[in-house]
Amino acid sequence: MEASTIVVNRKAQFQYELLSKYTAGIVLTGSEIKSIRLKQVSIVESFCEFNKKGELFVINMHIEPYEYAYNFNHKTKHSRKLLLNKKELRVLFRRVTTKGHTIIPTKLFINNKGFAKLEIALARGKKLHDKREALKEKETQKDLERIKKQSLNFD
Repeated sequence: MEASTIVVNRKAQFQYELLSKYTAGIVLTGSEIKSIRLKQVSIVESFCEFNKKGELFVINMHIEPYEYAYNFNHKTKHSRKLLLNKKELRVLFRRVTTKGHTIIPTKLFINNKGFAKLEIALARGKKLHDKREALKEKETQKDLERIKKQSLNFD
């Protein structure tokens, strides 16, 4: 089985400065993993939070109910536990407690063994002027590509 990307949070790079990335497992029920495999999931508005025990949970991850589960279906937006090493959890907890850091999911994928994994990133929110700068840089890259393409067509 080949690893396949299910969902990518494209807004994450625009709204946040991504400092470091981690890959975490997710505790799911049977109907949840079936919905994920059908790509009926959204991580756009989701974020990660620690509970009182020091466990990491993803909040607001929307997974559509599985069509054939009937009575045994899951809730669409409930917190789901993330599985990381203790060392990684300690590092993330220490960094999140400092001002301005948060943990956001950037990508959901199925690995080679068939397990759903969530790529999370330790991030710092961008200011408005940083976002404008990113947009300007993106536009200049598009202009450069356009000019290169035109120059190749004239040769």
